[in-house]
Amino acid sequence: MNLAPIALFVYNRPEHTRRVLDSLRCNLLAAESDLVIFSDAARKSVHQLNVGLVRTLIRDVAGFRSVRIVERERNLGLASSIEDGVGRLCDEQGAVIVVEDDLMVSPEFLSFMNRALQRYRDEPRVMQISGYMFPGTFESNADALFLPLISCWGWGTWKRAWAYYDPRATGFARLRANRALREEFNVGGAYDYYHMLEQQMQGEIDSWGIRWLLSVFLQQGLVLYPVQSLVQNIGVDGSGTHGAGVTCLQTTLAHNTDRQFSRLRLPDQIEVDNKAVDQVRATLRGVNPGILIRVVRKLIG
Repeated sequence: MNLAPIALFVYNRPEHTRRVLDSLRCNLLAAESDLVIFSDAARKSVHQLNVGLVRTLIRDVAGFRSVRIVERERNLGLASSIEDGVGRLCDEQGAVIVVEDDLMVSPEFLSFMNRALQRYRDEPRVMQISGYMFPGTFESNADALFLPLISCWGWGTWKRAWAYYDPRATGFARLRANRALREEFNVGGAYDYYHMLEQQMQGEIDSWGIRWLLSVFLQQGLVLYPVQSLVQNIGVDGSGTHGAGVTCLQTTLAHNTDRQFSRLRLPDQIEVDNKAVDQVRATLRGVNPGILIRVVRKLIG
């Protein structure tokens, strides 16, 4: 099996970065995987010290087949860094697995991601593989299911899918002119993603995730999710101003380390799991609206 390269995006959190790297190294396929670390430059002078600590840390990373470091000379911000890094690795190797510096992963993460990327690489409707899963118990005959929602918490895609990513979000006009389409984009009213898209178009936010969601939506694309989360966000523990209250989408990591990727049961039918969609919709609707805004913006990226 050709393993997809891992793109790790880091900034100014050395302790988070260390924990994420440790979790990746615990994967069975880590030693066979190529790791590319994209280190953004400091946006503010007060961040320079921690950016330097992160760069010192990543220069000594071992445990992977190869490690390549891309140190940005100027601050790009997460959106531009993701766009450049994902596009670059998709062009080079045809697929990529994406992790950020606050995402701890299960020992099964790389196995699941690579198996799924191989299984659905030629299925045009499947546009992303997610390592994260929403909280709850999801019943399925397989170890994964399809949702019409993207996730930014540990994911993978292919060059043929990323080619649809539209950084200008030109499809916004279609939603603006069609109320029914907006309702569908909002997952039946579960969350006002359209408003987030409006903010993007007005320059109020800079989210690659909402533009990726629009790109996938307009292609009627689907995303494969594991039935139990293989990713845990350690940057939303409530200890900081922006993290407070954002633990409502936190999950417990799957740790079935005895399960080999060759035994994973992936769905043969490429179709939305409507029961799972209802569960996700109920989860989102059950969150305080003010908190939900912070949650979704964190989840979408």
